[in-house]
Amino acid sequence: MSKQVAVILSGCGVQDGSEIYETTLTLLRLDQLGIGYRCFAPDIDQHDVVDHRSGEVAREERRNALAESARLARGEIAPLDELDAGDFDAVILPGGFGAAKTLSNFAEAGADMVIHDGLVDVMTEFREERKPIGLMCIAPVMVPRLLGPGIAVTIGHDPGVAGAISSMGGLHRSCGVEDIVVDFENRVVTTPAYMLATRIGEAATGIFKLVDRIDEMMDL
Repeated sequence: MSKQVAVILSGCGVQDGSEIYETTLTLLRLDQLGIGYRCFAPDIDQHDVVDHRSGEVAREERRNALAESARLARGEIAPLDELDAGDFDAVILPGGFGAAKTLSNFAEAGADMVIHDGLVDVMTEFREERKPIGLMCIAPVMVPRLLGPGIAVTIGHDPGVAGAISSMGGLHRSCGVEDIVVDFENRVVTTPAYMLATRIGEAATGIFKLVDRIDEMMDL
């Protein structure tokens, strides 16, 4: 496998970490295309822990984002601070509320959010080396703070989130669940995934398109 992609996770579960289907579909498509991958996550506590049956926050419980992400990666994972952009040809960030609560604080701060320092450092490296960057679901909301203003992204159709992206200097493009938005100049690819998906097949179509386009861009 000559191409290598870094996949950045933030826990395990849509309500407090990485969205499981989005992550699995990403890894599946990479494998189907013969692309190698390695998962990374910050070695920090999640913002919170959510009971996925009730949707309620387990206020007395604490979980580590790296340890929880290891569930998704079947143990094959490394701390985010060990990620060197020079070792990879592209990077992909699945969604889930971990992106809005642990990798950033968008869920609380909205357009005033800040991004986890370690994520900013590594994504700056990918941006400076002009390596393709893929984000899905809620993760694209971080792009104006993470990669800079003026980059076209999508989270689907949500007017509140789209407005936050615009207020931070980003460019939001409405997009259907089975499609992608590509900013060719900045080499950024986004798809709504479970911001819009009502079933796994819908999410798969857009995610597979994102991975396919990242594959094509790695050759350019």
